[in-house]
Amino acid sequence: MENIERVRCLIIGSGPAGYTAAIYASRASLKPVEYCGLQPGGQLTQTTDVENFPGYPEGIDGNQMMLDLRAQAERFGADIRDGLITDVDFSCSPYKLTTDDGHKIEADTVILATGASAKYLGLEDEEKYKGEGVSACATCDGFFYRKKTVAVVGGGDTACEEALYLAGLASKVYMIVRKPFLRASDVMKHRVEENQKIEILYEHNTLGLYGENGLQGAHLVFRKGEKDERKYDLPLDGFFLGIGHKPNSDIFKKWLDTDEIGYIKTIPGRPITNLPGIFAAGDVADPHYRQAITAAASGCQAALEAKNYLLEKGL
Repeated sequence: MENIERVRCLIIGSGPAGYTAAIYASRASLKPVEYCGLQPGGQLTQTTDVENFPGYPEGIDGNQMMLDLRAQAERFGADIRDGLITDVDFSCSPYKLTTDDGHKIEADTVILATGASAKYLGLEDEEKYKGEGVSACATCDGFFYRKKTVAVVGGGDTACEEALYLAGLASKVYMIVRKPFLRASDVMKHRVEENQKIEILYEHNTLGLYGENGLQGAHLVFRKGEKDERKYDLPLDGFFLGIGHKPNSDIFKKWLDTDEIGYIKTIPGRPITNLPGIFAAGDVADPHYRQAITAAASGCQAALEAKNYLLEKGL
């Protein structure tokens, strides 16, 4: 007979949402089991300094912050495991899940905290300078570039929003746009075009990045492949990706309502999905803010909702 583990609350994913959910679920005696996924600690483990999370007046290393949250959850009894959930069956409760090593689990409640992954250009240099000049979050890291020169890659609303935010901090903001126009909404187009700190480099592609002991600039090409193609180097202090995020929701899409991008739909202001007992917290359900503090808050909400659901069901 197949050995199936039964849990009251299963948390998929780590980071601020997953670990906070584990803290609250543990304190509520739900005995949560949490699988950390491919990137234990989430996107913040790629951030050197976190300065906008309450309680750290001097800032904190992103990896250390996630280790602290994990230790806090374990202190209250959370069973935190390395590994992936690779298959789910949400057709009926208890919900059935399978790990990457074939372990079978049945869960009365599930909290999805799998996050979202920033889209990158695919350059080797992006990885080299990640956290040392390359960022995918202006709100997170823009403060470090006050009165400096930065660039934002992209031509949609996300890139425009990043450029406008950075223009309030940096001395100069370039937008690197591969097309001869912006794809953004008319309102966002006008805002960036009218901002004196923002210069839009149309028909440009990034070939690579350069710098010693951190980013110093980007290798660009104008009108790539055309007769008037021109390559040159653009000195920069910061290089921001503004080409969007991809929510890590693929294995859940068969069962849960998502938007056109893949963000899991929830009741406004609450982490409740279209299936009873399944909750979504953090960036996997948040196309707007994508901040550590909002992810942590939704993790708290998800755990409290799971507790109430189990009480109502007598589980």
